[in-house]
Amino acid sequence: MSHKYSTKLFYKYYLDWIHLYKDNAVRPVTLNKYYLVQRKLQELAPNLHMNELDRQSYQKILNLYAKDHEKTTTLDFHHHLKASLFDAVDDGVLKADPTRRAIIKGCSPSDKKPKFLNLFDLQTLLRSLNLREELNWDWFFYLIAKTGLRFAEALALTPEDFDFEKQSIIINKSWNYKEKQGYFQPTKNESSNRTVMVDWQLMQQFQVMINNKEFNQPIFFNKEQRIYNSTLNQRLATHCKNENIPVISIHGLRHTHASLLLYEGVSIASVAKRLGHNNTTTTQETYIHIIRELENKDNDKILHHLSQLI
Repeated sequence: MSHKYSTKLFYKYYLDWIHLYKDNAVRPVTLNKYYLVQRKLQELAPNLHMNELDRQSYQKILNLYAKDHEKTTTLDFHHHLKASLFDAVDDGVLKADPTRRAIIKGCSPSDKKPKFLNLFDLQTLLRSLNLREELNWDWFFYLIAKTGLRFAEALALTPEDFDFEKQSIIINKSWNYKEKQGYFQPTKNESSNRTVMVDWQLMQQFQVMINNKEFNQPIFFNKEQRIYNSTLNQRLATHCKNENIPVISIHGLRHTHASLLLYEGVSIASVAKRLGHNNTTTTQETYIHIIRELENKDNDKILHHLSQLI
């Protein structure tokens, strides 16, 4: 008996899928990304039906998207669509997975901020920070550089998150700074709930500064205060320009932290855990350039070792 596959428009199927699986299941900022992808899909393939969706038609959508987006953005677009199509195959809506062996293209990267600093530039930046006896935003930059925390995770830190005996910081929430009135919210995903080890010097410095702060309130700002990511990025950029080093964002400090750990030989699994990544695939995709560089060094070591064997 022949199977009749769905004739629903792809972008409408995707919208239904978002309603079914993502509404009230993911954070608002993540949900907005799915809706952005859905609107873009409707723009790129307004007349494509599910029964017409195969590897070629899916590849054409990716190619159209890639014309005015960089490769990493195209990959992100692909990942947002892929999950729905896996479900479509499982549910018998599609005969085969159209995303299999998809080729990710993209336009040339625009001139943009470098993702991370090298060790010398990071040390130059940290020495330039105004680290007073009281907490300020420069301490915020310093903490992210030393821990690799996400921006919203660092904002959400309270005195009770510091375990001075174990020299660690407990990450179990983030701060929604995108709303007019900010508030605590769950972390990005389950893997983001973690404990991050830090050096004793940083712990001693923070122990003194947070001593008189409310136990369960943010340490860097008053919770009534509106926090703007752009304002703090500008502050960080000013430091970078003054020191004549590449201008990076606060998220770039997180990348810097991870990159330097990888260069020091820390395993991808350990870096992924420290960053709160869901799996090592995310870490590998983000830091592929460093991993390849380290693999080349490893290959040199292997060849040297083999040449010594008789």
